[in-house]
Parts: sequence; C-alpha cells; structure tokens
Amino acid sequence: MTTAPRVLVVGPASANEIIHLAALPDPVPGTHFAERSWSTLGSTSAGKALNLAALGARVTLLTVLGTDDVGARVRGSLEAAGVRVVARPSRSGRCERHVNLMTDAGERVSIYTHLPSPAEPWTSRDADEHLFDADLVVVDLSEASAPWVAWARDAGVPTWSDLHDYDGTSAFHEPFSHADHLQLSSERMPDWRAYAERVAADGRTVVVTHGADGSSAVGPGGAWVDAEAQDVEVVDANGAGDAFFAGFLVARWNGSDLRGSLDAGAARAVVCLSGPHLAGEVGGLHEG
Repeated sequence: MTTAPRVLVVGPASANEIIHLAALPDPVPGTHFAERSWSTLGSTSAGKALNLAALGARVTLLTVLGTDDVGARVRGSLEAAGVRVVARPSRSGRCERHVNLMTDAGERVSIYTHLPSPAEPWTSRDADEHLFDADLVVVDLSEASAPWVAWARDAGVPTWSDLHDYDGTSAFHEPFSHADHLQLSSERMPDWRAYAERVAADGRTVVVTHGADGSSAVGPGGAWVDAEAQDVEVVDANGAGDAFFAGFLVARWNGSDLRGSLDAGAARAVVCLSGPHLAGEVGGLHEG
C-alpha cells in the first residue's frame, strides 16, 4: 500500500521559452532558425512540484512570483496540476523568466531574462507555519531558499536537496549540502564517489546522476547501488533531473530500497524526457 507524502518544496518557478536548434550557435553575429519552440513552466522547484503531484504527493510550493500576467499564468498552471502555491511577490513585480536554447543532444544554454528577488524574505515564522504539517521539505537552490535547511532541521523535518552541478567547493551550494538527502550530478565533480561516501558516513543518503549513463546511490551503510538509464526518445531534456528526484523520493517514501528508488527515478525521468514540459505532457504555461 502506498501513501501520499506531504511535501513542502521551497524554490523557484518561472516562465520559460524553449527554443530547439540543430546546434548551439557559435559566439558570432548571425541568424538562426529554430526547429521548434514553445512556452512552458520552468525552474527546478516547479519541475519537482509538478512531478511529485503527478505521483500522488500532496505538494505545497513556496516560491517567488511576479504580480504581472506572467506570474498569474505560472501560478494558474501549477495549481491546475494539483500544486498548492504560496508565493512571495517579487520586488520588481515581474516573474522569473528564462530562454533555453536546446539541441536534440540535450545541450542547453539558459538565458535568464529576469531573476527576481522577493519583496520580503522568508522568515523563521514562515517556517513555523509551513513545516508543522510537512512530512519532508525539498529545499532547492536559490538565495531566498537557503535558510530552510537549518529551519527544517530545527523543526525535526527531514530535508532533501538537489545540488545539481555542485563541484564540492561552491560557497553558494554549501547551506544546501547539509540536507539529509542529497542529489547531484557527477558532471563537475570528478571525485563524486569520495564526496558521497563522506556524506553517507554522517548517516545521510546521496544520489549521483550521470545523464545517459544512469545513476548511483549510497546510504549510511556505505554500500553503492548503480542503475542504468532507461531508453527514451527525447523530446526535450529540460527538467529530467527534477523528475528523477521526484520519482526517487516517492519510491523511497513508500519503502523501496535504493535500487528500486533509482529505477523509479529513471522511470519518471523518461516521462519528462518524452514530452515538451517538465512533467511530460503536464506543465504547459496557461494562457492569461
């Protein structure tokens, strides 16, 4: 029997323009023709929230949204997918926006056309309000989210964090690296195995993703588990890591071992990769 975890996700949500090109452009002036393009929800916390909700979790997303039409569309799109949204207004009044240049090989150049800050920061009082009925909290990389790992620890709520392309030294990533469960890419960390073993020795769990080469995980017992990526015809690679994170989390919550949870993460990544949005066919940006 599976149960639905109550998950608090803290981090960014945005409106994205996705532009697929045959190849990323050289850094010289020129004209380029897109193979395809579309508007969609973006950012790591939106991706996790959408996939968690699709897997049956009860999700609350704490984020920063503009008071503009774009912010309303982002909120409406998330809520239509079953995500409860609690948002701080941005200081500028504008919503976060990205333009992602993509290739079919999964290469990406992300251009942030607007990166907002909250008009008022989250406080420990907000933590008291939102953590008391959460089974766990996902704290994503953003300046506004950084205090939530410590607040959740003080409240006794398990913390999960996705370090993305952490290199093991970045000061920006450091507050998030203290979460109970970590996910990171091996792309920029050649000694990822040694790093993960040090974290696991503290009684924590680490998942390391390797893109098309699969994933690895180690827990407090120190034994490594590896899993292969699943075959998929890729439509768009944006958000695959967030989908993987959600699949792993829900499987782990419902009692799967590390190998079964890695496989569940890979299966959820396939859903993302095979559709145009962060949760496959779910996550399109609603019209205003």
